[in-house]
Order: sequence, then C-alpha cells, then structure tokens
Amino acid sequence: MPYASTTTGRLHYDVVKIAAPWHPAPETIIFHHGIGADAGIWKKWLPWLADKYEIVVFDMRGYGQSRMSPEGFTWSLELLAQDVFAVADAAGAENFHLVGESIGGTIALQCALTQPGRIRSITVSNGAHIGSTIQRTNEWKARIEKHGIEAWSDQFLRDRFFDGAVAAEELAWYSQCQRSWPVESILNALSVLVGTDLTVQLSSIRCPALLLHGDSSPFIPASVMAELHALLPRSSLQIFAHARHGLPFSHAAQCAGALRIFLEQTARLDN
Repeated sequence: MPYASTTTGRLHYDVVKIAAPWHPAPETIIFHHGIGADAGIWKKWLPWLADKYEIVVFDMRGYGQSRMSPEGFTWSLELLAQDVFAVADAAGAENFHLVGESIGGTIALQCALTQPGRIRSITVSNGAHIGSTIQRTNEWKARIEKHGIEAWSDQFLRDRFFDGAVAAEELAWYSQCQRSWPVESILNALSVLVGTDLTVQLSSIRCPALLLHGDSSPFIPASVMAELHALLPRSSLQIFAHARHGLPFSHAAQCAGALRIFLEQTARLDN
C-alpha cells in the first residue's frame, strides 16, 4: 500500500498505470478531491484518460487512509500544496498535470504559484480563488455542532446534486464518504478555504488552466469562476448546465472529455 511521507504524517495514494503501448512515456495527472469527497469520485474519469496518461489519486490530509494527528501542525494552503508535491515525489512524477475539485482546485492554484516549473497544467472544477465569496459555508459548523455529521452530509448532498443527477447507489456511496470524514478535518480544511485570497497572484500563473463549473453551484457563483478566468492568462472556461457542486461526479464523462480535449490541445500548442 503506497504512502507519501510528509513532515507531519503519511498520505495514502494510488497509481493507475494502464496506458496503451503506443504511449510509452505517459504524462502524469494527479487528482485532488475536496472536503467531504473521496478519491473514488474520479473513477468515472478513467475511461477517458487512462489509455494515454498515468493517473494518481490520493486521500486528502485528514481523511481516509491519510488521517494523521492534528497535533504539531497548523492547517494552511501552503501545507496542503506541499502534500501534493509529496505525493508527486512518491509517485515519481517530476512534472504533472493537476486536477482539483472544490478546495482541491484552490490547492491546484497554490501549487502553480509555489512550484510552477513542475506543473504542466491545472484544472479547477467547482473551486474558487477567494474564500470570502464561498456562500453558505458559515452554516457548516453550526449544523454539525447542532445536528451532527449526518445532518450536515444530508444537506451537502442536496447542495451537490439535483434530484436524479446520480444513481441511487452512487448517492449512497457519496453519503457514506461524507459521513466518514472527521469533523475536525472538515472544519480545519474549511478554515483554510475561507481565509484564502489568491487574487493578486493569479496573473503570475503561466501554465494552461481549464476551469469547469456548474451553473447552479450553491457555494460558488459562476461570476466568481468568470473572474478567475479573466485573471488567469492562459485559461479556458466551461460552464455545465443543470449542475451543482458535485459537478465532477454527476458530469464525470463530460468533464473528463473536456479535460482530454484540453490536454491534447495544450500539447499541440506547446509543440
């Protein structure tokens, strides 16, 4: 079972290496899930990508097999970006494409600022560059404290998906993932997110960026993603109809297809 070492604990990761033989040197894509989610949300992306790319997924700090004692460190965006590079180092990826959803998208932006030479491209799905614009998160702590993790999860599922957007068994799986998150990890990650503002730094990001967003996110208005698009010099934006905050799961095929096209177009431009 592979783990990446950090100064404050270990991060569990998995690598999918099934690229076709006519792609003998596949580039790496690292996927970063968000709060309440699980690396399994990327499973439906694999048919669109795994023939040409090496795929790396991992459990975010504080969740799944990457749980670690909070003693001795303070959560920060810089710390979470360091986690990504620790996973990349452990997986042998010197340079890589980075895909992040929700807080994972914010972390992807930070990674592009921290070590730009290692990032081939970033993809931000239902994420934001400025935490103060994220709506309704101030309700999370109160809901958890008053009603418990189950009530928080039930509301979050409604924020993620329209009725019928995913199959019943998929919804049940997602609910279980959310309910298995430690409360302290939810609140610690949320504190990082709401305190973030990368606005003035974004113009220095030079790698290509793909922005994916639902038209009905209850947390991040489409106008925020449009602002991010305007601030990133080499970005493209795609808005998906009838999609909430669970975009990369409810619209996995469409998002993965958009990423495949984006990566191939980027490769042609770079060459």
